[in-house]
Amino acid sequence: MIRPEEKVGKLGFGLMRLPQLKEEPEATEAKAGGKEAAEKKPSPPRFDMDQVKDMVDMFMEAGFNYFDTAWAYEGSEDAIRQALVERYPRDSFLLATKNAAWINCKTAEDAHAQFERSLKLTGAGYFDYYLLHNLGENRTKFFDDFDLWNWLAAKKEEGLIRHLGFSFHSTAEELDQILRDHPDMEFVQLQINYADWESPTVQSRACYEVARKHGKPVIIMEPVKGGMLAEPPESVKAVFEAAEPESSCASWALRFCADLEGVLTVLSGMSSREQMQDNLKVMKGFGGLTEEQRQVLAAAKEELDRIPIIPCTACDYCAKVCPNEIGISGSFEAMNIVNLYDNVEFAKGKMSFAVDGHGKKRATECIQCGACEDACPQHIGIVEELKKVAEVLC
Repeated sequence: MIRPEEKVGKLGFGLMRLPQLKEEPEATEAKAGGKEAAEKKPSPPRFDMDQVKDMVDMFMEAGFNYFDTAWAYEGSEDAIRQALVERYPRDSFLLATKNAAWINCKTAEDAHAQFERSLKLTGAGYFDYYLLHNLGENRTKFFDDFDLWNWLAAKKEEGLIRHLGFSFHSTAEELDQILRDHPDMEFVQLQINYADWESPTVQSRACYEVARKHGKPVIIMEPVKGGMLAEPPESVKAVFEAAEPESSCASWALRFCADLEGVLTVLSGMSSREQMQDNLKVMKGFGGLTEEQRQVLAAAKEELDRIPIIPCTACDYCAKVCPNEIGISGSFEAMNIVNLYDNVEFAKGKMSFAVDGHGKKRATECIQCGACEDACPQHIGIVEELKKVAEVLC
């Protein structure tokens, strides 16, 4: 059980987007050239360790202590060993990492090896918080099939894990079922931000309410939506600037999350000293939003909602009748990132997860039969919208 006296800083340092060194010219040229270069595996990230260490120092000196990494965040476990574990007393910080049993694991032993590798790379001796990574949809079955629930509970008994929980990306209904099946889970990590609060796909509010119903503390990830809420549409930015000209847009996103009850910490994937400084400025001593600030956030959300998007609710009635198994709702979720934030690269990443990662075909495979449009309760011109998706994102 996570006790109130166990002090967790309200701001958590997410290690998914650590600052990287610029590529050497030779590496850039090789990357661009020919079949031989194309067949080479991408080089692992080369982190700017001087900057990472400075950011860790700033974070610790400000009184915060929660660091979030993962086996799947390539290089970050080794980086945090160098920047934190080898430089600070073990009882001065809280370290979280994760097990992604659905990535390249064919046996339970493969999944066990992730845990052992994380212990070795971090050099931490034990994990304060250990998570089953990204539960939901077809990913949960790997943790069930390998019985990682009981295996990790045994590791907790051995003292190698202090608190056991999971991160989650799916529906509130599925989250409710997992928490009913596994009431021993101590916390849940959820994607929550003001833009996704009422989203029919992300379901931030609904998932948050399920976690609260089960009495589970919530760790928040993606409070700034992968950085997109740091640079929201101009109409949204104008609302924030009119209220507090000196505050960044990212600070509003962080405060929205930190203001929620039952939140253990809000993870921010900071990539520079400047981002760290901005986050520390707003979160150090944060005591909650005023009513006026809540009204500003509501006005900003209203502005965001005014921007035209594809009105898909992810009911997936279209998917049930599509003869070619196109990932329609996933495609529209990705395209709405372009519509709202003009961020094509982030949208392409969403396509990889929401379409390719679910075994669906891309918009370029649409045969324009129109069966989806007959089934759509929102009366979306799906065929035409898929043409736009294919042009922009495929």
